[in-house]
Amino acid sequence: MIYIKTDEEIEIQRESSLLVGKTLAEVSKYIQPGVKTKALDKVAETFIRDHQAIPGFLGYGGFPGTLCISVNDQVVHGIPGETVLKEGDIVSIDCGVLKNGFYGDSAYTFPVGEISEELQQLIDRTKQSLYLGIEQAVAGNRVGDIGFAVQNHVEKYGYGVVRELVGHGVGKKLHEKPEVPNYGRRGSGIKLKAGMVIAIEPMVNMGTKAVHQEADGWTIRTADRKPSAHFEHTVVIRNDKADILSSFKFIEELVNH
Repeated sequence: MIYIKTDEEIEIQRESSLLVGKTLAEVSKYIQPGVKTKALDKVAETFIRDHQAIPGFLGYGGFPGTLCISVNDQVVHGIPGETVLKEGDIVSIDCGVLKNGFYGDSAYTFPVGEISEELQQLIDRTKQSLYLGIEQAVAGNRVGDIGFAVQNHVEKYGYGVVRELVGHGVGKKLHEKPEVPNYGRRGSGIKLKAGMVIAIEPMVNMGTKAVHQEADGWTIRTADRKPSAHFEHTVVIRNDKADILSSFKFIEELVNH
């Protein structure tokens, strides 16, 4: 069953999604060489609870953190801990919150200090692919149109699009139907309807698309140990253009100054 949201539900979800953006911005203030990933996790948990919300990932399926923090060749689902960020790293941070019964979900990849031009391009192109996917998230299109837009953009640069992990519906549950792959054929997959809320989240590897899971049961790493970037927005399908519920504005006001 795909759950179509009412306008009231969408506004509740917008509040949850904006809180994710604000949480990521708060965390971004502490991203620098020498910081442990568990310190970033603590900042996020405190911030979310201070805003009368619940960390959406903490305890989800047994996940031990508020944030998924994935450094360099870690794609997603990195567990916050003793890892120390270093100059030149990239770190993707995925955050979910539950507020008033609805989830928001968003992710952003940050540079740690000065990074190489090659890494900056990976970040920029992955983010571009997210917005190209969002352009296709309109009623009457199909899930494959989103995946095709993402894949078509990043594969031009020789990057690999992860197959094993996909975007998803979001609502009263963190993961709802439909699945939203970051690859696909135009005109394939389920038809998008106005009022559907989905998370679109390109996971793009500098090298191979192949990934494997670490022994911790969570962390996903690139098979060739090359870096990976990840961006995610929660969006509503509309008749003319997608309505982005989450926001990078709060992050970029801080990062770009």
